[in-house]
Amino acid sequence: MAEQDWKKRLGVVYSTNPDFQYQTVQEAEAETLPPQKQRLTVRIDRRHRAGKQVTLVEGFVGTSADLAALAKTLKTRCGVGGSAKDGEITVQGDLRDKVTALLREMGYNASRGN
Repeated sequence: MAEQDWKKRLGVVYSTNPDFQYQTVQEAEAETLPPQKQRLTVRIDRRHRAGKQVTLVEGFVGTSADLAALAKTLKTRCGVGGSAKDGEITVQGDLRDKVTALLREMGYNASRGN
């Protein structure tokens, strides 16, 4: 998919200066903490999902690439689908115990929520 640069400039007024270069603000991502210092909470959620249950892993501090890699590992080991965004991993189904055990096995400080 082509980069849609115009969406980042929606609030910019037209400039007649031929040398004008629009500067976008780059948001800095937090550096990924080692697994021993991560404090993850594994809980179940049913809201806004048409009654379906999903397991949420919250509290990850790090880059989106590391979050996606951890999510891929969890989804592969559990044999289900899911997603990773906004510092949260979503795994389809009620797999709180299995996900908590896998995270502890990988060295993360994980606790089971509700």
